[in-house]
Amino acid sequence: MHQERAAALARTAGHLSNLRLLTFATIAGCVWAVWAVDLLAAAWLLAPGSVFLALVTQHSRVRKSHAVALRAIAYYQRGLARIEDRWSGQGPTGERFDDPHHLYAADLDLFGCGSLFQLLFTGRTRMGEHTLAGWLLAPAQRTEILERHACIADLRERLDLREDLALLGEDREVSVQPNALLQWAQAPNPLTQAWLSWVAIFLPLLLVAAVIVWHRFDVLSPLVAIVLIEVALLRSLSQPLHEVLHGTENAFEDLRLLAALPARLERETFTAAPLQALQRALASHDLSAAKSIARLASIVQWIESRRNPLLALLQVPLLYPIHTALAAQRWRVAHGHAVAVWLDTIGRIEALNSIAAYSYEHPADPLPQFVEGAPSFVAQSLGHPLISADRCIRNDVGIEGGVRVLLVSGSNMSGKSTLLRTVGTNTVLAMAGAPVRAASLQLTALQVGASIRINDSLHEGSSRFYAEIQRLRHPRYCSCWMSCCRERTRRTAASVRKAWCERCWTAAASA
Repeated sequence: MHQERAAALARTAGHLSNLRLLTFATIAGCVWAVWAVDLLAAAWLLAPGSVFLALVTQHSRVRKSHAVALRAIAYYQRGLARIEDRWSGQGPTGERFDDPHHLYAADLDLFGCGSLFQLLFTGRTRMGEHTLAGWLLAPAQRTEILERHACIADLRERLDLREDLALLGEDREVSVQPNALLQWAQAPNPLTQAWLSWVAIFLPLLLVAAVIVWHRFDVLSPLVAIVLIEVALLRSLSQPLHEVLHGTENAFEDLRLLAALPARLERETFTAAPLQALQRALASHDLSAAKSIARLASIVQWIESRRNPLLALLQVPLLYPIHTALAAQRWRVAHGHAVAVWLDTIGRIEALNSIAAYSYEHPADPLPQFVEGAPSFVAQSLGHPLISADRCIRNDVGIEGGVRVLLVSGSNMSGKSTLLRTVGTNTVLAMAGAPVRAASLQLTALQVGASIRINDSLHEGSSRFYAEIQRLRHPRYCSCWMSCCRERTRRTAASVRKAWCERCWTAAASA
């Protein structure tokens, strides 16, 4: 459907382009007939000129629609590529989140080309990328995971919502800089003088009275004095005015890109309670995020109007920059605190929507079942999600009851590391609230640790053993970890187990 629409729009754009060229030639002929040979009256230029303007407007609309259609084609092609295991190399890689010292990110291919992040993420914003990356890098609490499961079940079949969120706006990527936007939203207002708003109203009114005095009594001095006072006031406030006006314009460019996303989310009727809570978070006081941003859009239009040549003559008499700056500050006081919540909410919804899209495209991958009790991991037909279905070897894995450690052995190239990564990657997916590549998976809340790709480093002057200790010396392990490690270096292998505390030994065994 989208391919047919894109082809039809391309043909229409071509026809409009030809008509524009023909109309321009007609205008040129009329100009020649009017001024060169005096055959026609100048009024004859109105008809082709109006047609040309209408064609330019329509051509612009058709080109934008064609760009949206092409984005829709790319969106569905990428979805098909994920379903057919041709997705590697398509979409964001998340490499900026990669930390070589993380407990398992490098070992389990969380980021980079062909990574788990590239497979999962289908959003458009940096906030969505940051949220999903955070979920993959740190396990969530069981209650949070169950809430994500409810959200994924609600979002899984909402194909129209995912398509709309993917196609809204003019660009494929919503290139919002969240840090800069938050810095502007949370910055203190530079125009803090309580008297300024009253002066900004009083001086223009006084100026009007001075104009009347000049007109009635031909006395110019009051008018000149008031204008000089206004000039001095604007000059003294030039730095804070510039900060407020330019900062608001730059911030709005980011908010304008986001405005379409909350507006679309506000129209959706969710059934999952966590999604309803996120939907309610897209508001500030009694206004929705979209309406709040629309109010800021009006203020920014006032700010931009100061560049109008006609209004430039009235900027000083009306103290126009002060009025617009104060309006921008009032918006920031009223809604600036909500910007952080909006960004976080959009990021969470994008991350949930990405996981829901993966769940929809891989219906055979179930959501894991979490149980209470002693640490356990029981999976049937467990496979690696980054390996295509036709090459994926599945295994049953069970660690529960008396089984505390699995020893994996075999010849080179027999798949030992792949099995370890399969267990680790599916655990990461489970603790992020995502579906897993298995027939079923039952587990308790777990923390993943891996030591598969660690090597010594000549540059950092560390041996392989020390590199492993540095990897395992992570805040998630208990505070006595390093003392346990020192005991390991002083004792024989037979007495190592007795020298370590229970938590450190469990962490070391699972790593």
